[in-house]
Amino acid sequence: MANERERLETERRRTEEEIARLRSYLEIELERGAGEDEDAPDTAADIYEREKTLALIRTLEDKLASIEHALHSTIVGQYGICERCGKEIEPGRLEIMPHTTLCVRCQAEAERQLGRRRVRSDDDD
Repeated sequence: MANERERLETERRRTEEEIARLRSYLEIELERGAGEDEDAPDTAADIYEREKTLALIRTLEDKLASIEHALHSTIVGQYGICERCGKEIEPGRLEIMPHTTLCVRCQAEAERQLGRRRVRSDDDD
């Protein structure tokens, strides 16, 4: 269990560092762009890059929340157990994604359900 916790702590540090790096980059880009009178194509490209950076930050923040959740699972003795079906998560999956809380089968089902919700939401619009 200590080995898993160490891996998660390392992953948390890396994720936090990447978030900090991206936020710093975004701040510099915003300061750089604030004082310049740019033409429309440059401005559009800058906005696109900023949006892309914001999306990466959001994704990493979600990952960080998953890591925190997995760390809590190590404390309560539930690490490596699928939260949905209660079966053991395959060691290979945990090796690749130490912060996962679902086995492959349950993750696929969750993604299918999410896809169905998105389709219904799009149909409502």
